[in-house]
Amino acid sequence: MSDSERKLKIALPKGSLQEPTVELLSKAGYEVYVSSRGLRPSSNDSDLDIFMIRAQEIGRYLGQGFIDCGITGLDWAYENNVDLVDLAELPYSRATVRPTRWVLVVPEDSPIKKPEDLEGKRIATEGVGITQRYLKERGINADVEFSWGATEVKVPDLVDAIVDVTETGSSIKANRLRIVDTLLTSFPHFYASPEAAADPWKKEKMERITLLLKAALGARGKVGLKMNLPKDRLEAVLKKLPSLRRPTVSGLSEEDWVAVEVVIDETVVRDIIPDLKLLGAEGIIEYPLNKIVP
Repeated sequence: MSDSERKLKIALPKGSLQEPTVELLSKAGYEVYVSSRGLRPSSNDSDLDIFMIRAQEIGRYLGQGFIDCGITGLDWAYENNVDLVDLAELPYSRATVRPTRWVLVVPEDSPIKKPEDLEGKRIATEGVGITQRYLKERGINADVEFSWGATEVKVPDLVDAIVDVTETGSSIKANRLRIVDTLLTSFPHFYASPEAAADPWKKEKMERITLLLKAALGARGKVGLKMNLPKDRLEAVLKKLPSLRRPTVSGLSEEDWVAVEVVIDETVVRDIIPDLKLLGAEGIIEYPLNKIVP
């Protein structure tokens, strides 16, 4: 099969991570067109054969070689306990920029104060493998049952404790529950099957995608800023600019003027633009960034 006819089978997480994942891919240059019920989206890259799969299952299909690569959480790769090639950690999440945490949770008034207090107890969780490996590492014997959802309502009437996933912990507090310990901290990762990573064409294709995904994440929260100013104000302006790298300074057709371009955190732009104006900058332009390639 020629390279022009080859396809890279890539799995994207369906569910809570779907929207931020599609948005990240868009910033990386890969437009993914998802219909309301479609599980096989199309894209602007004819080399990609895209599957929408629950994040919980992506690692398993990668491990079995049915899919070449995919984005899923470190937690679900750990849960499936499969041999994968980790191409990159992608620090984004469904609601915030924080990682998700798998936490051991009990009611506020529970006598369970430390993990060892789980000896002989019952635990409900969607992450059975994660929980069982955690208990085994600590020599704790407890019954772990799979939970299909609504896990928080099961304590204390049905089980003694739960292991659940959280980003902010707000839902746990709202339900008058208490975190005893954190089992695992997880961001999404871009994984490949060992077979795909050993294929030269697929390996190069995945490396290109990895580069662009990391570049898109690198641009998150950054903007570009351009301005013109008199040469004699340059030193004062440069002291004011908190740049990602040293600003670019170039001459203008007017001998006593220069153009300055810089990448800065978006959070400081509101405060810095009025200061730059007071220092003599003119024609200030702020523009968004999709990618920053180191």
